[in-house]
Amino acid sequence: MASFSEPEFQQAVHEIEQSLLPLFKKSPEYKKIFETAQIPERVIQFRVTWEDDKGICQVNHGYRVEFNSALGPYKGGLRFHPTVNLSILKFLGFEQIYKNALTGLQMGGGKGGADFDPKGKTDNEIRKFCEAFMRELSRHIGANTDVPAGDIGVSGREIGYMFGAYKRYRNEFAGVLTGKGLSWGGSLIRTEATGYGLIYYVQHMIATREGLDLEETFKGRRVLISGSGNVAQYAALKAIALGAKVLSLSDSTGTLIAEDAEGFTAEDIHAIAAVKVLRQPITAAGLQKYKFHKGARPWALVDKVDIALPSATQNEVNEEEAKALIKAGCKYVAEGSNMGSTIEAIQVFEADRKGNKLNDNSYIYYAPGKAANAGGVAVSGLEMQQNAYFNKWTAEVVDAKLKQIMADTFKQCFETALEFTEEGQAPSLVDGANLAGFLKVANAMKEQGDVW
Repeated sequence: MASFSEPEFQQAVHEIEQSLLPLFKKSPEYKKIFETAQIPERVIQFRVTWEDDKGICQVNHGYRVEFNSALGPYKGGLRFHPTVNLSILKFLGFEQIYKNALTGLQMGGGKGGADFDPKGKTDNEIRKFCEAFMRELSRHIGANTDVPAGDIGVSGREIGYMFGAYKRYRNEFAGVLTGKGLSWGGSLIRTEATGYGLIYYVQHMIATREGLDLEETFKGRRVLISGSGNVAQYAALKAIALGAKVLSLSDSTGTLIAEDAEGFTAEDIHAIAAVKVLRQPITAAGLQKYKFHKGARPWALVDKVDIALPSATQNEVNEEEAKALIKAGCKYVAEGSNMGSTIEAIQVFEADRKGNKLNDNSYIYYAPGKAANAGGVAVSGLEMQQNAYFNKWTAEVVDAKLKQIMADTFKQCFETALEFTEEGQAPSLVDGANLAGFLKVANAMKEQGDVW
């Protein structure tokens, strides 16, 4: 049912549909529910007019896709980037439905944003844009209706400006956005959550496959990470703390590769984080001890790797790069980004799973973003809980809850995969994630009379 003019959305639908085919064969009534779930409950499009520092009127496209509320208020990020369009937001919102379902928290799925580029804009211009954007969006969101968060181009600064605008427009202080400042309703660990959660998920992948204690899973592992935003930074820091050797970080200009066997240090990650706050390229961190590969992604740049964590953007690992990872001996791929691998790349990762058992280390064990990167939205859900009770939990409490959510998410994916896996094959975490998330949403839709 996805439009051919919406390639990213069509790709997301196709990827999930392939996992659901055994379910449709066993219970055909779920096919109608899947067709229904592909249509957003509501799509809001609006213009955003704002004034730049030269006094010139600028205009952008604003969007909010309120996709599915069967499990709770719409929940999903706002993205400010020149590539933003309905296809990308529908793909992200569709994935968000099932990702949120896997967390076990009461959250529906949605996504939004604008084709506004914060790069090169002053703080004053960003504030004016955020206020103009929220002028329209404030009519459609609320703590029990739709609770947006940040995404690419929307950090704590933008959340702050939008929250202040919402408060003035609606005359209420409410938990209507997540990722807020710690002194006015934000949750500890929210900034770190997606990266930390990614590592926690991979710990369970390795422990289940290799029979290791969780704390032993990353020791000595060679890890490739793409991106250099929050997800990549905190995934790298957590991996280093667990004894891994992080070999790469990247941005749109290229990739830094640590040819030294010890990899990046925590201090290196902090230096990169500092320049990223200023929206500068990764080379501005001055880490000249590492080799910079201009315009390249990291996946084919090393001879040996154990774990790959795509953490930049969608479709950042293609078929050839997937083959390069296999050649380099990679055993685990988990996405910190949404739909980080192309369909062709996933087919490469999943091909050798057939005919092998889980504890056979000869193939790549692959985890999709909707499960592996669910830590960010999980802590957003925990922020919503704290706001509802006007409460604030310690970092230790939030981190413990995050660890449990990621453990439960893995368990759902793994056990559902086992249920639907043919004999003689290792379980697919892709199929497990898609099936587990969809079944939870589909059953709620049926019980609520959304489809019959």
